[in-house]
Amino acid sequence: MAGIEEIHVQAVQWIKEAGQRIIQSFETILDIETKSNMNDLVTNMDKDVEHFFIERIAERFPDHKVLGEEGSGHDLDELNGIVWIIDPIDGTMNFVHQQRNFAISIGIVENGVGRIGLIYDVVHDELYHCIKGEGAFLNEKRIEPMREATLEESIVGLNAIWLTDNKKIDKNITAKLVREVRGSRSYGSAALELIYVATGRLDAYISMRLAPWDFAGGTIIIEELGGKVTDLQGNPVHYLKKSSLIAAAPKLHQTIIERYLS
Repeated sequence: MAGIEEIHVQAVQWIKEAGQRIIQSFETILDIETKSNMNDLVTNMDKDVEHFFIERIAERFPDHKVLGEEGSGHDLDELNGIVWIIDPIDGTMNFVHQQRNFAISIGIVENGVGRIGLIYDVVHDELYHCIKGEGAFLNEKRIEPMREATLEESIVGLNAIWLTDNKKIDKNITAKLVREVRGSRSYGSAALELIYVATGRLDAYISMRLAPWDFAGGTIIIEELGGKVTDLQGNPVHYLKKSSLIAAAPKLHQTIIERYLS
């Protein structure tokens, strides 16, 4: 069986190759479809990149399983062995409209435990990656452990939809939070917003609805840097289940849950 270091080396190589495929697609006409609603987009490149990973993984690591956003991987109900959790293009709407502010996100878990996290900001050629217990890196530069910020000093990632009437959370709660922090931002890519928390560009990120491929890679990196990722009730996220999510350094994470969510 391949060791975790070897898996990491291959994942880094493949994610960069996939990024080049995406860059090359900028000059082509995309085939764009909708999924659950007219704003839930998928392109031929989402599918192409997912197939790229599935083919490489099956050839090099035939005993590994894949959970992919576009459904080309395995149908899983448990996380035995090694599972690659892949979002081929996180932020597809940004990819379609802006050709930026999107990322490839990969979380590799072993028997349910996050072992490798990778998030590749393709346009900026910024690869964030880690092996559990060995630190996290931006390309080859080590990322410093996460620092605490007070609530009043914090910039929080939060989609504006959660400030309007919705079925997930009382908009008055999120509005109160936004009024009391220093600022709020929304980038349209959960993977990028999670890595911005990991690197201090954001102090916290909150979402009411994410899938495992949205948060797996970022969760592994944040936890490696000393941060905390849970659902809004403070429970650990599960790599096979959709979930609400809050990510922050531990003290700020606790403050937000206690003051606004409990």
